[in-house]
Amino acid sequence: MAAAVLAINAGSSSLKFALYRDVAGRAELRLRGRVERIPAAPAFRVETAAGETVETGDWTGEHDFGRLLARVLAWCEAHLGGDRLEAAGHRVVHGGAAHAGSEPVTPRLMEALAALSPLAPLHQPHNLAPIRAIAALRPGLPQVACFDTAFHRTVPDLVTRFALPRRFHDRGLRRYGFHGLSFEWIARRLAETEPALARGRVVVAHLGNGASLCAMVDGRSRDMTTGFSATEGLMMATRSGQIDPGAVLHLIRGFGMTPEAVDTLLNCQSGLLGVSGVASDMRELLASPAPEAREAIDLFVHRVLRCTGEMAASMGGIDGFVFTGGIGEHAAPIRAAVAEGLGWLGARIAPSANAAGARVLDADPVPGLALRRIATDEEAMIATHTLDLIGAAP
Repeated sequence: MAAAVLAINAGSSSLKFALYRDVAGRAELRLRGRVERIPAAPAFRVETAAGETVETGDWTGEHDFGRLLARVLAWCEAHLGGDRLEAAGHRVVHGGAAHAGSEPVTPRLMEALAALSPLAPLHQPHNLAPIRAIAALRPGLPQVACFDTAFHRTVPDLVTRFALPRRFHDRGLRRYGFHGLSFEWIARRLAETEPALARGRVVVAHLGNGASLCAMVDGRSRDMTTGFSATEGLMMATRSGQIDPGAVLHLIRGFGMTPEAVDTLLNCQSGLLGVSGVASDMRELLASPAPEAREAIDLFVHRVLRCTGEMAASMGGIDGFVFTGGIGEHAAPIRAAVAEGLGWLGARIAPSANAAGARVLDADPVPGLALRRIATDEEAMIATHTLDLIGAAP
């Protein structure tokens, strides 16, 4: 009998979960699943670690998040295979300036994290909901909060500052950085597979519905494109990314938009969707003949390239570039376009390796800039932190 942990990554319309067991101090994946299309038409799906479908279900009619989570929890407990469920770990987008690492959930911590909801209104409430639900369903089950902001606590203080009066920084108006669990997983994988590259200067591109870059030196965050919110930086599926503050003021003053309407515009109606008018999904855009779809793709690549230059300058150079996230892992044309744009840094991508989705994408044995494709696994990072904290792993 081994210790098992449940890793939970909850969003506004989906609930991703994964069941891990402790094997010699490492988190080994047993089952991975998700509930999608919440609350309209929830659909349940579970796969093995090898990607084989275990079970699917139409949960339409079950709109309450608490009851959906209760069904997921009961299903997982029924498929432990003799293991014992020791804890649940959760992705929490915002840990603020006070939380530098994953922590056991306590009432005091929950109060502090709820107070951060205004800083991440699209994410934080959804991250905290399953913690509260499990506390009610299984009061004795330990829970762990794993913060997306924690990985960026190593950046210099200068990087966290806006050029505003100091009193605003002291009250929390600062750059935090996000996608930290993904970046931490990539840093660990690089250290295992290519320690020399991991010790160098690497830009990791988490490209998906949400997208950002992280500048890593010796496996630690030195800079990042996301800041006070996850909207800053790269163009994303429905988020604008970096935008002139004057443009935001003009939306309010010139177009008469309310702050709430601007929030919806920048986070839900912009990015790939807004520019193309076609779709927010990169797969649909790549297949579309519409010139607006092509323009959205080109702008996405341009933003990645421009921000890569910023990250390289922040590190004083660059030795490697890693693609990860849904787009980074699966969209070969985007990888090719980005690599072409990084040609001035010595990037040379091998078309055959890129088409095959290989880990090493370099065309030359000794490239000027190492190109890698590494699958991210936020749930595995959550499980690792959870096992560490409950004492099941050294």
